[in-house]
Amino acid sequence: MGIAPWRWLFALGLRLLFLVPAGVPVRSGDAGFSKAMDNVTVRQGDSAILRCAVDSRVTRVAWLNRSTILYTGNDKWSIDPRVVLLANTQSQYSIEIQNVDSYDEGPYTCSVQTDNQPKTSRVHLIVQVPPRITEISSNIAVNEGSNVSLVCMATGKPDPVINWRYLSPKARGFVSEDEYLQIIGITKEQSGQYECSAANDVSAPDVRRVKVTVNYPPYILETLNIGTPLGHQGVLRCDALAVPAAEFKWYKEDKRLSESRRGVKVESSENFSRVTFFNVSEQDYGNYTCVATNGLGQSNASIILFEIFQSTSSPLLQEETTAALTPLKGPGAVHDGNSGSPQCRFCAPLSLLLFLAFLSLLLPPLQF
Repeated sequence: MGIAPWRWLFALGLRLLFLVPAGVPVRSGDAGFSKAMDNVTVRQGDSAILRCAVDSRVTRVAWLNRSTILYTGNDKWSIDPRVVLLANTQSQYSIEIQNVDSYDEGPYTCSVQTDNQPKTSRVHLIVQVPPRITEISSNIAVNEGSNVSLVCMATGKPDPVINWRYLSPKARGFVSEDEYLQIIGITKEQSGQYECSAANDVSAPDVRRVKVTVNYPPYILETLNIGTPLGHQGVLRCDALAVPAAEFKWYKEDKRLSESRRGVKVESSENFSRVTFFNVSEQDYGNYTCVATNGLGQSNASIILFEIFQSTSSPLLQEETTAALTPLKGPGAVHDGNSGSPQCRFCAPLSLLLFLAFLSLLLPPLQF
């Protein structure tokens, strides 16, 4: 069935109405006709309602998007199922655009026909789009001292603000308030996660992360010399930081320590190595060297396994040792291992002499 003549003429009149030079505003007619809203702002995915106030003088009414007719009266011209008629009364003519997208943004025109002349009023639909990161650098691995450049691009409306942040307990604030992050001469302390955030207050920020791995040669931490009694267990330990992980080797003097050596166990992980002597012998004592190596270099450290003598708990030996180490106190003094008080070495003989002298005074002299 063909289009009714009046609809064709009305549509033609509406299109001709908008054939005006660029920059020339379309007037809304006499003062008694209310204009449509100046603009409508909605978020992407929400619904936009476009309202047009009319009165009893209006005989025909339509909504257009640029030069495309959406509705005339109750008749739908748009093939878009998201466009629906909300109200067509003597006071209001309104449509709704559901699930609004960015391509819906632009000018919309309410056009009415009265007894005298056609009148129009425009509204501009503004679609706010949440931020979305569209491009970001991949995870990277670089050698220490290299320059690093990270990029993060995002879209949204209004244009999102992009920030880079280093996710570290020691880091404070943003490291870059731009799409690009430049790190000159990166160090191993700067390895880790870098976070890009794009925000425009329309919705929650869009956040993505990039992992930066910094390769560096091994660095052996402080080592300790170990003292162990003969026949006991002794353990040498070597800790090292390195990326990629270091490979450990042990040497005694200039000879590599064999992992299959009897009575000795060598264990290594990503960041440490240890040697266990289950029954230390005289031959085990000496200077050992731990060597940590990766593709970027190596580091070594010396560790000494030395002998210590086990103390005894014998009471007799303790007493003899104490007496031998305690100095004499005064002329003729000796050390008592129990009380610790000094005693006179000549007291007993002197008492005997005094006793004999006393007896000689009491007894008469002997007659021969």
